[in-house]
Order: sequence, then C-alpha cells, then structure tokens
Amino acid sequence: MSDDLFENTPTSSGDYDASSIEVLEGLEPVRRRPGMYIGGTDDRALHHLVAEVLDNAMDEAVAGHATRIEMRLDEGNRVTISDNGRGIPVGEHPKYPGKSTLEVILTTLHSGGKFSGKAYATSGGLHGVGVSVVNALSSLTRVEVARDKQLYAQEFSKGHPVGKIEELGPTPNRRGTTVTFIPDTEIFGDRKFNPKRLFKLARSKAYLFAGVEIRWRCADSLASDDIPAEAVFKFPGGLADHLAEQIGGRECVTTQPFAGSQGFPDDQGRVEWAIAWPLFSDGSFSWYCNTVPTPDGGTHEQGLRAALTKGLRAFGELTGVKKAKDISADDVMNGAEVMLSVFIRDPQFQSQTKDRLTSPEAARYVENAVRDHFDHFLSDNMDRGKALLGQVMERMDERLRRKAEREIKRKTATNAKKLRLPGKLTDCSGEGDGDTELFIVEGDSAGGSAKQARNRKTQAILPIRGKILNVASATADKIRANSEIADLVLAMGCGTRKDCDPENLRYDRIIIMTDADVDGAHIATLLMTFFFQEMPEVVRNGHLYLAQPPLYRLTSGKESRYARDDAHRKELEETVFKGKKFEVGRFKGLGEMNPQQLRETTMDPESRSLIRITLPQEFEQRAVVKELVDQLMGRNPEHRFNFIQNNAGEFDREMIDA
Repeated sequence: MSDDLFENTPTSSGDYDASSIEVLEGLEPVRRRPGMYIGGTDDRALHHLVAEVLDNAMDEAVAGHATRIEMRLDEGNRVTISDNGRGIPVGEHPKYPGKSTLEVILTTLHSGGKFSGKAYATSGGLHGVGVSVVNALSSLTRVEVARDKQLYAQEFSKGHPVGKIEELGPTPNRRGTTVTFIPDTEIFGDRKFNPKRLFKLARSKAYLFAGVEIRWRCADSLASDDIPAEAVFKFPGGLADHLAEQIGGRECVTTQPFAGSQGFPDDQGRVEWAIAWPLFSDGSFSWYCNTVPTPDGGTHEQGLRAALTKGLRAFGELTGVKKAKDISADDVMNGAEVMLSVFIRDPQFQSQTKDRLTSPEAARYVENAVRDHFDHFLSDNMDRGKALLGQVMERMDERLRRKAEREIKRKTATNAKKLRLPGKLTDCSGEGDGDTELFIVEGDSAGGSAKQARNRKTQAILPIRGKILNVASATADKIRANSEIADLVLAMGCGTRKDCDPENLRYDRIIIMTDADVDGAHIATLLMTFFFQEMPEVVRNGHLYLAQPPLYRLTSGKESRYARDDAHRKELEETVFKGKKFEVGRFKGLGEMNPQQLRETTMDPESRSLIRITLPQEFEQRAVVKELVDQLMGRNPEHRFNFIQNNAGEFDREMIDA
C-alpha cells in the first residue's frame, strides 16, 4: 500500500480532534468517489458522461423547446453535444452574487431547473448532479450558450472555472446550449470513447421522441464501414419504427405488432410501447424512462407485464380457453421483442446511473394505459388474438411440464435408493403454485433463521460452513473430495462441467444469501466462482441470484426502514427521517436478524430485491470472463499481485476517503 495514504494521519487516538475531520467542498466528492455518481471509472462509466449531457438536451426537446440535437466525436476523446433549446440561463444567480447561473450549475451539486417541475414537466435529470459530475470528471469543459440573440461562453477544468463567463457578441440566428468536454485521464486512464457505442446511443434517443432530429458526426479517422462520419436520425413513428428495424424480416406470431401510446390522467405523463412475438428466434427487452435507458427494468416493466398477462387471461376466458387462467407474465414476455418508454413526473431510480425505475405509481399508470389498448388489439381481430394466445399457451404448457418433472424428482428424492440429498438440506415441498428457490446461506445460525422465515412450499435452505473451496485454484480430485462442494452438487441435481444439464436443475432460482460484509462478499465470490466453473449453463440460463440483505435498520417511533448500505442509509436519513429523531441498528450478520425481519427484507418475493448473475450474451465471450476469474481466483498469485498493482491507485483513493 502506498505510504502516501498515511500522510497527515494521527498516530494515536489522542490526536483525533476537530482538525482531523475533512470537509470536501464543491465537486471534490465527485473526483474522490466517482463510483457514487457514475457507477465507477470503467468504459460503462466513461460513456455515461455522454448520456448525462445528451439527456439534458433531450429534456429540452421533450419539453417542446428544442427540435434538433447534434452529437460530435472528435479525436483526442473530445465530445460535443448541442441543442437549439432555450439555453442555460447566464445571468447572476440570486443566491451566489458575482457568479453566473451557468457557473453555479456547472460547479455545484444538486443545482438545476428540474426540482420544482416548473421548467420541465418530465425530465431524465432529477438530482441536479449530471452535468456538474461531467464537469468534475473532465480535464476540459467548454459551454457555449446562445440566449436572447447573444452568445456566451465559459470554460472549466476538473470542476473549477478557468475564468469568468464571457460575452462573445450577437448571434441572431442561433439559440441553445453547446457542451464540449474531454474526460480526465487521471480518473479514466487511457480509456477512449467507442464511436459505435455513441452512434447507437444517438440513434436510440431519436426513436424515443418522434419530434426530435439528432445529427451525428465524428472525425473521419474514427469513422468505419459500420459508423459513418455523418448521419441524421429522425423517426416519426417512434418506437414502432425502432421495432420494425429490430424485427427485420423475421416472421412473427402476429403480422402487426402491438404498438401505441397513451397519456396518463391529470397530465402525469405518458407511455409508448412496441411489442412483437418472433416465431423462431429470441427477443429482447428495452426499457426507458424520460428517454433514459433503465436496463434493469423496474415498476414500468411491472405495469406492462401485468397489463399483458391480465389481458391474455381475460381473452382466454372470453374465447372459452379455461387453462388461460394459469398464464404467467414470463409466458407472455419470454421470447418477445419489447420496447417500453414512459414519461413521468419526478421519477425515482435505484441509483444515479438510473438502471432501474422504482416509482410505485408507474406500475399503475402503465398497466391502466396499456390494458385497454391490448384488449382491443386481441379482440378487434379474433384470429390474431387466438394466434397469440395459442403461442403463449404453448410456452405455459412447456413451463408447467418442466415444473411437474422437477416436482417428481423432488418427491422421489425422499427415497434414498433413487436420489441421495445432503443431510443439511431443508427441502421445499414443491406443492405450491410459485417457482421454487434454493437459498445457500452462510452458517447454521443464518440457516436457522432462514428456515423459520422461508415459504415451506417453495423455498429450500442449504447452510454451508464458512468459506467454501476455491475451485479455480483446486485440482479436480480435491474438488470431488470436498464435502461442501459435494453437498452443493447433490442439492442442484443437474451435474457438473460437460455433464451439467440445466433441465435437471431441481430449483428455478439458486439464491446466494450471505452477510452484508467483507466476509460475506468473499463467500459469495467463491460460490459464484464455483457455479461459473462447475455449472456454467446454470448461470447462462439465468438461474443464479444474489440476495441483498440490509446492513442497517432505521427506526423512528413505529416506523422502520432498512438500508442496503451506507449510501442508502444516508438517502433515508435525508428523506424519510429528515427532521425526525431516529435510532440506527447495524446487522452484523443474517443470524442477528429475527425470522420476520429476514423474511420481509431478503426472502419474501413481494418485498425483496435480487441481483441476477449472468454471463455475456455471446457465449464466445465466456473466455474473457474465464480469463478474469483465473487471474483473480486462480493458482498463480503473481496474477493477483499484478492486478492489485495495476489498480492500486483507484483503491488508494477509495481508502483515503474511508
């Protein structure tokens, strides 16, 4: 570890006083901990900077103030995004005498025009941190504003203004905002923008709002056969145009896709959707809120799933197909090409990167808006409705068949002559209507709580003892001889390596449930390594999950809330418990939680949150994942040492703030 880490650090507890407390001002917190604001410093985080600026321009278009957006990628990792909207205000800010409003927005967290809802009815930016974060993490940021027929400009570096705002003179034929930035190599290293990725981002945004034209440009040296130097995107049909391009020449269950849009009551927003059911190929999901991609879905996804499922069940009842009552959302959605875009006021997201929408009202709005249109889509053309119902029923029959086979295997498991199961496994009865789950828990104490908290019909518990064998660095003989590994293999029932067959897996979901601390994370890593190496198809088919137990419990009077981590705790303190007296309890482990707490926070499907563990979609990329696993978990300690050395700078910055 770097000696610099310990500079100015007190040598004894007696030196810990008021002067020891560090106060970060301005945008310094962003540079110290970029992961809190953009999810890290990797390629995904780098490209998120572009999304933040582009979202601001899209907000101007959605609000009806801009019709054109330009994105330009130049050599030197330089990106420029401009719009013909209203332009950022440049006058002196009333709360910051001597500073322009432009400077305040670019250098102050939680500043912007999207809090009150007066300037924007719906927007992708909510917390007032987007463009200021981009500024903080860029070695150069230049903003030009054409407003009231005058042109203004100001430059910044690493979050600080280089000089005052300049008035460059009249510009009668120009309006809007232009932002140019170059990511700071101190934060992102030598990572470069991917032209193909930015090209697809610009194109997808144009689909999300039919009234906007997006112009793409990149330096000739960055263009290729796939990526032109110039392009113009404008799609009057919105998502329907996008879906048509995505489907191409593929044959679908219905000749016409299910597409449309609908406003929400009381001007609370609107929803647009486009869905098709390909016959002989897999589909994909695309979720958006206020033009921001939400790859993990969320409440708007839940509303759509409910509308489609209830609609098909009702159509089945209308046409006398009684078995349609057993249709599930997965039967309807799996294999479909789904695109959903919502615009709502004050949306809530799971994080600053907005991967998942959590606004509870979105589910109700979307379900109510889509359901009437879907009922009409099915009944307006009975042959079309029956064709879709028939295809979904085939999926349902296949799902129920596989479930019945698993239940038979589980029932025969009581006969030791047919199937031997580990003695520590507390199995489920398999007689419920819900999907079955196996929770792999850390230690007998947590296992005892989990057994009392579980749904006995659908949830099984397998305790393991401490840190299991690291299979990435163990020989095949050592793996076979390990009792914990043997218990896991027996409980799964699907074999390992080349003999692994996910069809024989005894449970629908395998959930790793460990303590929310460093040791728990280590155990979870070892278990994920085991599944990746020994049962890769189980991971690839989406059966492996991570539970998310809380770390804190906040209580004020009769009201209690649980926090996943320190950031979530801070959020609750500043929102739900702001101005209230409250107590904070920290869970040292799952074994400290009573069964009721464990059930409602971590095990109940109605209230819990799971993380699905997946492999790259292209199976060929598994070699890349395996190389990283071997590097970090394999036998050669030099590989781990080199990895730590190469990334020590990033870890040092994190620890300095700890």
